[in-house]
Amino acid sequence: MFVGMDVHKNYLQIAVLDEHGKVVNNSRVDNSLSKIAKFFDRLDISKSSKIVMESSGMWYNIYECLSKRHLDVRLSNPAKTRAIASAKIKTDKLDAVKLADLLRGGYIAECYIPSRRKMELRELVRHRAALVRMRIKLKNKIHSIMLMKGTSISYDGTHTFTKSYIEKLKELDDYRIHG
Repeated sequence: MFVGMDVHKNYLQIAVLDEHGKVVNNSRVDNSLSKIAKFFDRLDISKSSKIVMESSGMWYNIYECLSKRHLDVRLSNPAKTRAIASAKIKTDKLDAVKLADLLRGGYIAECYIPSRRKMELRELVRHRAALVRMRIKLKNKIHSIMLMKGTSISYDGTHTFTKSYIEKLKELDDYRIHG
């Protein structure tokens, strides 16, 4: 059997095809690990079956849930899976069937699936980078407010936002800066 899963935030559309490409099941399942597990238990899928889902923000927990059941789960690269994107008629049911059919034909462009540890490290780096971007944006906003007001604060010439610089900012008594 070949299983294609169109993953969304609140639900999955899961299509099951036999070896000949006939649709055996095409169901909508709530995106909760317990309901996904129940669906696959009821389906009684064999270990030789293959499962594919597109890479999205919610794939990893689903992948882990199914992998723990010793199922062959693949991750499709959505940018390279052009058959779905270029389809004239797009519905979740058709997308799930198309994924399963591409898997059956061996036409899935697979993504690398890192370990849980690597995923956590990557997320930590992404989170830190986002915080740094936010910090820079806030500092730039403070500088632009000061320029708009025609205010400048002398500093040591190398670094702004030192303790003494921040104290001088507080003295400006501007609600946009000191809030």
